[in-house]
Amino acid sequence: MHVLIAEKDHALYAELLAAGEPGLLIHASADPAELAHWAGDCPIWLGQPDLIAHVLRRGQTPQWLQSTWAGVAPLLADSLPRDYRLTRAVGIFGQVMAEYLLTYILNHERDVLARLASQVERHWDSRPPHSLAGRRVLIVGCGDIGLSVAQFLAPFGIELTGIASSSRELAPFREVGGMADLPRLVGEADYVINLLPDTPHTQDVFDAGLFSRFQPNALFINVGRGAAVVDADLVMALREGYLTGAIIDVCRQEPLPPRHPFWTAYGLLLTGHSSAPTQPRLMAQLFLDNLARYRAGTELRGAVDFARGY
Repeated sequence: MHVLIAEKDHALYAELLAAGEPGLLIHASADPAELAHWAGDCPIWLGQPDLIAHVLRRGQTPQWLQSTWAGVAPLLADSLPRDYRLTRAVGIFGQVMAEYLLTYILNHERDVLARLASQVERHWDSRPPHSLAGRRVLIVGCGDIGLSVAQFLAPFGIELTGIASSSRELAPFREVGGMADLPRLVGEADYVINLLPDTPHTQDVFDAGLFSRFQPNALFINVGRGAAVVDADLVMALREGYLTGAIIDVCRQEPLPPRHPFWTAYGLLLTGHSSAPTQPRLMAQLFLDNLARYRAGTELRGAVDFARGY
């Protein structure tokens, strides 16, 4: 079976797939022209959506495409075909995302940056630390990654609430509300974590009106998509004290332009889209599992509904 790999780390992916499934005939590159040359012979594609989009624009389509990203926004452009099966990366980001979030939540609770500043000033900083026990965390987006993050956070004694497309009962959350419940629940949270996917319905969710409902001591962490946040409104909300700070991993434009206000916004820390990179070993395992399902004609993990965008 011929498989096309469209990845910047294509050599590593080719090695991993060849080891896991020696019978595969693999064509791998990060060059759109090379990929387009081989695409017609390959019914199955694996790769990053931005590269794949270039191949689709050249008139080639697979039978099945496995994205190496959790988000598939580049593949949803109106000009691109949708007459193929698309799956996104699922089940491989939970732990690394939870580790990222724990890093910055604990940094906030323990005042790590403030203590570093005190050290620079040769000031003995003996303020008492805080604990995660009893803290209220709102996870906006309770899909695969959101649920995994909640399961990692729960043992710390955190009170978890969530937002999904509709309200539901879901352990370990105390409550999972629909989008209409977001203004109420942000007002009850010490930490608001955005994990929403990038769809037409999730753009500009975090605007001035919503930021005004935050607790003044709340920390906002965006590890979902940059388009969910109105940038100017967040800068204003930080300046006006509607929330205490923000950790921003994803932005509307990446890399962030040099004159963007996030660079100098008070209380805002940028982390350069580093929260949960795809790990090739885990991604290869997911692909091979889905390949077995594809051959057996059973349901694929992470199947994307083009109409919903995820």
